[in-house]
Amino acid sequence: MTRTPRAFEPDRGTEALEDCPWATGAMAELIKGTGGSSPYLRGLIGKEAGWLEGAVMDPEGAVRALYADLDKVTPAQIGVALRQAKRRMALLIALCDLSGAWELEQVTGTLSEFADLSVSLALRAAITPEITRGKLPGKTENDIATAGGMVALAMGKMGAGELNYSSDIDLICLFDEQQYDPDDYHEARASLVRATRKMAATLNDLTGEGYVFRTDLRLRPDPAVTPVCMAMEAAERYYESVGRTWERAAYIKARPSAGDLEAGARFLEVLTPFVWRKHLDFAAIQDAHDMRLRIREHKGLGGGISLPGHNMKLGRGGIREIEFFTQTRQLIAGGRDPELRVRGTVEGLGRLADKGWIPGDVARVLSGHYRAHREVEHRIQMIGDAQTHDLPKSPEGMERLACLMGRDLAEVKRELTDRLTEVHDLTEGFFAPGSGKDQEVPEVFADSPVPGRWLNYPCLRSQRAVTIFERLRPEILRRLGQTDRPEEALKAFDSFLAGLPAGVQLFSLFEANHQLIDLLVDIVGTSPDLARYLSRNASVFDAVIAGDFFSDWPGPDALRAALVAQLQEAGDYERKLDAARRWAKDWHFRIGVHLLRGLMGPEEAGKAYADLAGASLAAVWPEVQKMFAEKHGTPPGRGAVVLGMGSLGARRQHARSDLDVIVIYDAEGVEASEGRKPLASRTYYARLTQALITAMTAAMSEGKLYEIDMRLRPSGNQGPVATSWASFQSYQREEAWVWEHLALTRARVVAGPLELAEDVEALRKEVIGKARDVQEVRRGVAEMRARIAAAKGPGGPLDAKIGPGRLQDIELFAQLCALEAGRPVREAPRALRLAKWLDEADRAALIAAYELFWSLQIGARLVSEEAIDPEKLGLGGCTFLLRLAEAPDMESMRADLERQAGRAAEIIGKVLPEPESET
Repeated sequence: MTRTPRAFEPDRGTEALEDCPWATGAMAELIKGTGGSSPYLRGLIGKEAGWLEGAVMDPEGAVRALYADLDKVTPAQIGVALRQAKRRMALLIALCDLSGAWELEQVTGTLSEFADLSVSLALRAAITPEITRGKLPGKTENDIATAGGMVALAMGKMGAGELNYSSDIDLICLFDEQQYDPDDYHEARASLVRATRKMAATLNDLTGEGYVFRTDLRLRPDPAVTPVCMAMEAAERYYESVGRTWERAAYIKARPSAGDLEAGARFLEVLTPFVWRKHLDFAAIQDAHDMRLRIREHKGLGGGISLPGHNMKLGRGGIREIEFFTQTRQLIAGGRDPELRVRGTVEGLGRLADKGWIPGDVARVLSGHYRAHREVEHRIQMIGDAQTHDLPKSPEGMERLACLMGRDLAEVKRELTDRLTEVHDLTEGFFAPGSGKDQEVPEVFADSPVPGRWLNYPCLRSQRAVTIFERLRPEILRRLGQTDRPEEALKAFDSFLAGLPAGVQLFSLFEANHQLIDLLVDIVGTSPDLARYLSRNASVFDAVIAGDFFSDWPGPDALRAALVAQLQEAGDYERKLDAARRWAKDWHFRIGVHLLRGLMGPEEAGKAYADLAGASLAAVWPEVQKMFAEKHGTPPGRGAVVLGMGSLGARRQHARSDLDVIVIYDAEGVEASEGRKPLASRTYYARLTQALITAMTAAMSEGKLYEIDMRLRPSGNQGPVATSWASFQSYQREEAWVWEHLALTRARVVAGPLELAEDVEALRKEVIGKARDVQEVRRGVAEMRARIAAAKGPGGPLDAKIGPGRLQDIELFAQLCALEAGRPVREAPRALRLAKWLDEADRAALIAAYELFWSLQIGARLVSEEAIDPEKLGLGGCTFLLRLAEAPDMESMRADLERQAGRAAEIIGKVLPEPESET
């Protein structure tokens, strides 16, 4: 053992270890780390702990014993026996892999060996009744071992002996038609087709015992119209006449796996001229390049290298790029040099280097990255036994992966980024540039008039724009055609293009960075409203090119520092405000994309939007003061702070939130400023506040930053826009209404001098913490709740915010909870947890309802400025909202909203008395 995983969930690891009391020392650490980081392996340990005790002492011997036991099983029992063996093999191989006891080649080789045995036994069990019942003409029990002339060819990683941990297996099933009388051909084929289906079911079907291998039979010639087992002669004719480059590449790794191995070997020998051309086949380079592009486009993996959700197999810099790099060179030269005809990727790289087709250092680097990629792929799959190659999207998922690897997360992320980047850099330049040969319009758009009107749009007025766009057009249409609702996506893209004022810069950006096309298609297919925003603010795409666009959220302090640095370099005041707008739009767009693509959850995105708003205020406020001081002098006294209220204070904002703020100043008795045009302190701060509002809300060349709402200040719209510190204190202590103290529970200073900010926060804690008449507070809140309901009425069935038991109602109740507890808690879920006088189930129900309604609110505000209408949203928008709400369909989501709102309203109604009616 050379390495040990760490337990991501220590309790789970301890449970796993308790199942294995025999494990001590390093073995105990291995069991604990494995069970604590992989839910799938934790379950296997629980089931197979007794068998595992002996197996870990001699893994190779345990594997041989499993094989021997399987060979004795009757055909009728083989399905159950194989499933038990698969569990045991999966557990043992994982432990050998995770501990470093086995190298990668032994891991993949043992997986492939077990797959061969499984296919062989399943095929034997399937063919036996066909022969013994006389269903396979001319065959006797002596032909069971060779499956009556049928062979299962192992393709892909199974063929190369490189199966991954949770891999499916690709098989092509053929039979030697020359072993049958021509008159018996159809009867024999029908019998062998039945056997093939039964074999696949034995391996593939999920039962209470699990499954053996997911089995894919679709690599055979023309699978849509051919039987699952076809004659070798028919397959040979297909490959000779219409076989394609990707099929040639597939046969590099093909080998007979089960059944009539000799017949399979003869077939592959016959196929040699098809796979290995005698001339140097450089045309394969373009074909392979086109194939890579089609795979990327089909899988939606054309974007750049970003770790969250990156596909280690098909994504840029991934396993498939190394395999294509290797196989394409083998195809080029393998017809002339039989020594290049090897199945394994690492072995192929070595042979290519030995023969001078690639530099030796490139072969060594790619071989190292290939092994490392495969190990990461295995650990991704070990977590849940999922046939996935995607890195986790969440920080928690990445941490779990790092724990399973026994590595530091930061180190893993750095290494992954470096390896993916180097693989992409080494392989990409080899393939021919261009967008491939397939330039025709997808069939789904063949009769659509929409693309025909694009040349009339303003963005395509110049010939340069037209030239660039025409090169992009086929790829854009292909991507649109691959969405769930192509016509819907085309219409949304059309709206985007129609609203675009100019095109040359944006189209050039797309041409140099094709991942932006993927992003655009994703956005227009999900949110027509966001697409319209992009057409007016296309410059935000520049942000995507930045290497850290898909990185983790930096937090409020880093954001503020970044904006301050930009403003320092911007020049005069107006340029500073425009720079702030550009910067904020880039980050606003980034949050939306992260939420749209699942890189952020609703809670994290809500905090991010609030962080962005707070950072904008914190950086712009000093610039406003500096500009104002040039004419009227520095702020009198201790200056002024900006107090964020509502969603800004609670750090729960969405894409369309305005900013509720109060400006509080402390002139410290200074009557007037000292400047060229001095102002009385009260007037100074009132005008300074107006200057801040203008700086934030004015529509400049880059638009506006935010809408500002100051109605929560003392005396509301009737009072001064800036409030003195002395009057704010006396007002909160002596005059403020209950609702104003409720609002104070969510308040947070977001800008201004630290000393005054600390004083404001101390006052907030004092006011919230003072003793109150609980019943009087509840009566006041009940009256306020009734007034809100009367003023706004019930929301629609999919309205997350308005209505009894919905977001606004629960937030109000949460503020009451904070006030009653005397705790200055801003976040609604935390405030609700303070209500110990509530039944625990009721508290949990309120929190669950709040999180559901918040998820829907932040999602709805991203995709539309109107009330949620499933018809207008389209499939993409609805799918996005359903993902956030964790609902299977819109009707289920609506029903869940109504159910949870009803429950929440009932709980709140039990606490708040009905307001007395006026007589």
